[in-house]
Amino acid sequence: MDIDAFVAANQGSWWRLQQLTERARKISQVTPDELDELVHLYQRTGANLAHARIEYAADPSLTSRLTLLVGDAHGVLYGQRDTEVKRGILQFATVTFPAAIYGLRRFILVAALLTFVPWAVFQIWLSVSPTAFDVAAPDAAAQQYIEQDFEDYYSNQPSQNFATQVFLNNIRVGFLAFAAGILLCVVTAALLAWNGANGGKAGGLFTHVGQADKFWGLILPHGMIELSAVVVAGAAGLRMGWAMIDPGDRPRFHAITDEARRLGSVLVGLVVAFLLAAIVEGFVTGRPWPTSVRVGIGVFVFVLFWGWTIAYVVRLRREGGEQYSPDAPI
Repeated sequence: MDIDAFVAANQGSWWRLQQLTERARKISQVTPDELDELVHLYQRTGANLAHARIEYAADPSLTSRLTLLVGDAHGVLYGQRDTEVKRGILQFATVTFPAAIYGLRRFILVAALLTFVPWAVFQIWLSVSPTAFDVAAPDAAAQQYIEQDFEDYYSNQPSQNFATQVFLNNIRVGFLAFAAGILLCVVTAALLAWNGANGGKAGGLFTHVGQADKFWGLILPHGMIELSAVVVAGAAGLRMGWAMIDPGDRPRFHAITDEARRLGSVLVGLVVAFLLAAIVEGFVTGRPWPTSVRVGIGVFVFVLFWGWTIAYVVRLRREGGEQYSPDAPI
């Protein structure tokens, strides 16, 4: 087929593709049938372009015209998809995830108490009791732990390797705290208390010898977001367990599957939180920077992640707060 016949045979579809591409720049102006037609003509014109490059390479004006047509259609089609993806991510960050967290608020309070009450008890006890300090760590072991081991933990591996290790460990702890909730809340509660007690034990050892500032300088940069994410994971587990204890008017199996489905968005958000915590722990916590800088970075990351949720709750309260319904999809 010569070039004139080729153009004549396909001119109509090219014109139609151009028309639909212009209309589709505002997605609300095209119907589903027109969108299907746009995809079909885009594919057909792409094939025409490939043919023209081989058979009519001597006529660059034709290949340039088809390249522009195909490029514009591609930008509209896939640009719309990118826009929808971005819109979905923004919707998740500003509404879906914050709403799910708000729905867990009572369980988050319980999970926080289960974590930080043992933390406070152990830290205060070890910091003021020489007997407890001696039992928790003999003199040589305590000195080695306080002076070297605790700090070296954050810097004795390449940052990227350590961050990966921390991320995987955090995921394991968080998801274990969630999944264990199905055992009537008991295992999740024990995990949260154990985690808090370990933190309090470490803090108590440092406080006892007057190095509390060193302890908090190493814990706070990553700990603010990491510990809050563990608490939320534990809260989700407690809610799962409570569905077993008190399923309401639902069969227990349905209650558990409903809660698991609704809590899915919480778990997705916590993966991001654990990733941010791992990055800070791997690349910031162990650095020989001023404590204020490292803690400041930790505060920034904490606010960056949880700020959307805080803003959502503030807005909800200000607007008179339609209360979160546990039966609503989240």
